[in-house]
Amino acid sequence: MFEKWITNGTAKPFYARRELVIEKTVKRASAKVCGLGQFHFYINGKKVSDHELDPAWTDYRKLIYYVPFDVTDMLRPGKNVIGAEVGNGWFIKCDEHYTFTFPGFMPPNPNPYRPCGDSLILAMELCLEYEDGTRQVIGADDRFRVKEHPVVMSNVYGSERIDGRLAQPGWCETGFDDSAWQQALYVPEDEVPRADILEQTMPPVKVIKSYEGTLLHQVNGKDTGKIRDIYDFGQNMSGILELEVRGNAGDTVRIYPAEKLGKNGDADQEAKGWCTVDSCITCIVGQEGVWEKFRMTFTYFAGRFVGVEKDGGAEIRNLRAHAITSAHKKDGTFSCDDERYNRIYDMIEKTVEANMVGVHTDCPTIERFAWQEPNHLMAGSIFYMKDGKLLWEKFLRDMRYAQHTKDDYFLDYEGKKVYPGEGLMPSQCPCYIPNVLPVPGMGSFYDIIPWGSTCILGAYWHYLFYGDVSIIEDNYDAGMSYFRHLLTKVNEEGFINHGLGDWGNPKNELARENVETAFLYADAVCLAEFAEVLGKPEDRKNLLEKAEEIRENYNAKLMVRHPEKGFWCYRCVDREETLLTQAAQALPLFWNMVPKERKEDVIQALRYTLEREGAFIAGEIGLPYIIQCARLYGMNELVSRFILRETHPSYYAFILDGETTLGEYWESNPRSHCHDMMGHIIEWYYNGIAGIIPEEPGFAKVTIRPCLPESIHEFDCTYQSVRGRIRVHVKEAEEEIVLETEAPEGVEMRVDVSELERAGVTVYTQRM
Repeated sequence: MFEKWITNGTAKPFYARRELVIEKTVKRASAKVCGLGQFHFYINGKKVSDHELDPAWTDYRKLIYYVPFDVTDMLRPGKNVIGAEVGNGWFIKCDEHYTFTFPGFMPPNPNPYRPCGDSLILAMELCLEYEDGTRQVIGADDRFRVKEHPVVMSNVYGSERIDGRLAQPGWCETGFDDSAWQQALYVPEDEVPRADILEQTMPPVKVIKSYEGTLLHQVNGKDTGKIRDIYDFGQNMSGILELEVRGNAGDTVRIYPAEKLGKNGDADQEAKGWCTVDSCITCIVGQEGVWEKFRMTFTYFAGRFVGVEKDGGAEIRNLRAHAITSAHKKDGTFSCDDERYNRIYDMIEKTVEANMVGVHTDCPTIERFAWQEPNHLMAGSIFYMKDGKLLWEKFLRDMRYAQHTKDDYFLDYEGKKVYPGEGLMPSQCPCYIPNVLPVPGMGSFYDIIPWGSTCILGAYWHYLFYGDVSIIEDNYDAGMSYFRHLLTKVNEEGFINHGLGDWGNPKNELARENVETAFLYADAVCLAEFAEVLGKPEDRKNLLEKAEEIRENYNAKLMVRHPEKGFWCYRCVDREETLLTQAAQALPLFWNMVPKERKEDVIQALRYTLEREGAFIAGEIGLPYIIQCARLYGMNELVSRFILRETHPSYYAFILDGETTLGEYWESNPRSHCHDMMGHIIEWYYNGIAGIIPEEPGFAKVTIRPCLPESIHEFDCTYQSVRGRIRVHVKEAEEEIVLETEAPEGVEMRVDVSELERAGVTVYTQRM
């Protein structure tokens, strides 16, 4: 697409600028820009957009995004300057300060990160359409001048070093003297990207809220021994730090972000025995005695607190953290008169926002990887809260580009080629540091069915919420190829069990065969539904036959009668005794794998496991299905009781721990304090409490079946569907409950008050 790419010939951030003269009247001006790994675009001294961290992360060997801008109003007659700042990102990862390494329990990785080029690069096209009907295209060429950037080090995991002595005030304005700058270099032909270059259509990363830092106290830094000022922003986040610094030229301010404070009150960067996330933002004073603004440019920090160390006579002021996300458009709101529910909702929403930064990360602190499983497990929760349509289209495109061909290989410990198999979907997409060899005793972290199945189930949830058939058209072939790959992984017993099972289960009850084979069935029936939508009857027939084969084997080998309780239930293969787990009952219930004559028994078994434990004993894989089955089969009171427990496992326990984002596992001081993978309860807020339930794709047909948990007496919930706003408002008085509903014209709405009816209480329903 771009004729030329330019560079400064190094792997460090750089400026690029060019002056041009416009002699005719411009009718319209547009630009297409791509700087790898990250860029900012400027015209006449002003940043062109409010974007951060363009372009979104991809596998740059296969797919690159350019970003379009309308710049008509930014150009003027006569002299103009266009320019860009380009930094590292994942294109050429910098390892100074913290960078992810695999923990000691995992085998050495023979397939480490590989840079995507030898130098950072820039391409652009500025298209000028003149009033006289002529057109001019200005590309990145050797008329650009380049200079090293004051961000002399940028690390994708959140560290930057900004040297104010290298700042170039006015660098993108006319009249600036760039005689000391170098002529831009063309990227050699053999280093020009060969990837597909597409327009970035997903929502860009933007600042959604700014937080002032509050000085708490001073401590001696645990690792440095120097005095640190400890600041609190009041919110854990993914963010851009900004501050003003004054001192002598060369004085240094070092800022250490953290999600929590240690016992001595220091910013604690230790990730619960895994590693120290020693991210650091360093600001070097450039001018004597002048307040200088420093702002992170090419990466983002993660945390709530910072420890600030100042060398020499440096002072700081106006320390701010700008929270960023790609998920800035709200589709849903929920509020009620029990503040505990509101705080849980806010905690999970903030966690989702912090993990949507071009990709859906598992956490912004330790890994920053695009693990794929939440893109179906959390889809319902996120789609109710946020507009995820374009985001998920991007995530699913990442998967299609990452899917293995028969010729793709990795290396084993001896340097020999290993071919994972055609159709495999990596657990991370894009995957920058592939850990492809199974971990002894734990299974594969690369080929995992609840992760890879996002190519099918993520498309399923997207179609349900947005009703756009193109999501099926785009992903059907990839899903079918992945399903064929999965069939090669079925063992002699007819099960899938090579992955991680119910990952994150607090009792380590992973139930691999139960969980992973249920996903094999779910993939088959979803693909069969897709085949029907696309008019592929032969595919549908074959998929349904395979689904029935999986189902019959599953029930024949896993369904048993409980020796004490007498009901039919599902045992776990990996235990000799009849072990009932919540996930093992919920997954086959949700996907209609249970024989009709035994369905009531399995519902009873699920209730038994919930009441026996008095809590959700589940990992991220089973939890959404447990919550939804509890909703479907009359156990909302258990859900509300469990989420408000004051001890773990519980959402409210995180609130009592002082957390502002959701922890990774059900525990105090978890490894990561910002993991949205367990945030499935939000879906229940919308389809359980408010009872907004889609019956047809795109909410063309909706059931409203609200409930009132014991401690809630009034709630208000809205959802902006693709057809318009749906609203449910419920208020309880002593002898009546008033239900108000709103739905767009053309949406078929059925109201069911069965969950609200109580003895002696009248339910009044009315349309808003």
